[in-house]
Amino acid sequence: MLIYKIFRAPEWAHLRENGSTPGAPIDVQDGYVHFSTATQAAETAAKHFAGEDNLFLIAVDTGALGDNLKWEVSRGGAEFPHLYREMWLADVHWAQPLPLENGHHQFPPGAGFDT
Repeated sequence: MLIYKIFRAPEWAHLRENGSTPGAPIDVQDGYVHFSTATQAAETAAKHFAGEDNLFLIAVDTGALGDNLKWEVSRGGAEFPHLYREMWLADVHWAQPLPLENGHHQFPPGAGFDT
């Protein structure tokens, strides 16, 4: 199963350059890396990245994360995936730009994203 992380361009560059990252500032503050499922990702983008351009959508296969991945109740009572270790570049299944068009982030078609 794939889960998704939205990074700003400098955060994605940091991961590519260093091979690992503790995540975005909110991840560091909370002590884990926040992820979303495909059905949660568009809401995450709208809530936490409204109007922001230069974002990247990072896909990670849950099978590679082992016991460091925990599913925990968050907004609206939904379970969200949280990674309790640094995110490694080797974790990345794929990454692509998440363009902003007419005020809305454009997720890949046909991948189950609720937009």
